[in-house]
Amino acid sequence: MAETSFSRLSTANTYDNALRNIQSRQSALASLQENLTSGKRVVVASDDPTGAAQAERSLTRLSRIATDQRALEAQRNSIAMAESTLGNITDAMQSFRELVVTAGNGTHTAEERKTIALQLNGLREQILGYANRKDTNGMPLFGALASAMTPFVGPQGAAPDYTFAGLPGQRVSTDVTIPFTLDGDSAFMHHSARDGVFNVTTSTIPGSRNLQTSGVQVSNPAQITGSAYTLGISAVDTTTVPGTTTVTYSVTENPSVSGPIAPQTASYPSAQPGTITVTAMPGLTLNLTGTPAVGDTISISPNPSVFSVLDNAIRDIGGAVNANAAAQAVGQALHNIDIGMSRISAVRGQAGDLLNRADRITSNQQTRSIQLEADRSRAEDLDMIKGVSDFQKQQTGYQAALQSYAQVQKLSLFNYIS
Repeated sequence: MAETSFSRLSTANTYDNALRNIQSRQSALASLQENLTSGKRVVVASDDPTGAAQAERSLTRLSRIATDQRALEAQRNSIAMAESTLGNITDAMQSFRELVVTAGNGTHTAEERKTIALQLNGLREQILGYANRKDTNGMPLFGALASAMTPFVGPQGAAPDYTFAGLPGQRVSTDVTIPFTLDGDSAFMHHSARDGVFNVTTSTIPGSRNLQTSGVQVSNPAQITGSAYTLGISAVDTTTVPGTTTVTYSVTENPSVSGPIAPQTASYPSAQPGTITVTAMPGLTLNLTGTPAVGDTISISPNPSVFSVLDNAIRDIGGAVNANAAAQAVGQALHNIDIGMSRISAVRGQAGDLLNRADRITSNQQTRSIQLEADRSRAEDLDMIKGVSDFQKQQTGYQAALQSYAQVQKLSLFNYIS
């Protein structure tokens, strides 16, 4: 008798397997769809911990670069404004200089020179206003290392007539920043040993006689004390040596730093105006040209700032009582104005260098940003071609799983019996 085999049909396990397959494929499909939507391979850290860490580091550095660039732009704007202001000051100084040259016209009367002095005073106020200008954040453009909100104070009754209310010096640049202020002390304040800016007046010389001086020159900066000097003619001898004039003069230092200065003598041919080189002032030289006489007094005083030079020019030109005094005032003003303009031009050149440095920093930061963005992209961005291909394959598998599950649902005893 042949044995008959029977098998029991159970679809529960098949159902469970099919359902788990569908859920797994649905989850994978959703993940791929999220990757395609975001364009990223790493959406959460669990997708790729190493890649997520690399991307996070790149994003942090990119954020830092963006912050540095915002600060650099603010610094660049301040320095650009300071450079432009120095250009305005240079134009005003040039206008001042042109008016001073005009005042040297020998045909001008005292009243006409006073009128020119009024015009010069307006330019001086304009230049002082430029020097105290602030940036868009209300900070002084020429505040150096630190300063009051109004760096340049003056004119003041006591010496010095103008002061810099701050700490002189220029901030240094870094790899990602430039200073946001310029050294106003270097631009507008004078130092006797460095600049040799002195004002020389000969107001006691009568108009009937010509006696003028050159600008003071620095011969030895180490010896300069910054004191004022008074040069007095004590004797003029035209008889001891026929045809030769010998002049004896004294130099007094105030305050006295170098000690008493011995009387000096100088000679020149009597037939022509003399030229005497004064070397008794420590570290300084001065040429005296014309016809000196006993009792002539010449004052040599240091100018502590550009503004002092302008004020002295205004005072001496407006107060010149004769053509000789006017010529002396004009000559001194032109000499000292040129020194001041050279200082301003030097600081303006530093501003240009800082702006060029800012451009180089920006270029370097852009290069770094590109590199960091490439690193971040490699770490977390999705290869779209591969992503689309994987999505289509997963979608096909998901559809196949759904169809398989539909077929499994038809497996029942009643279907088998029928």
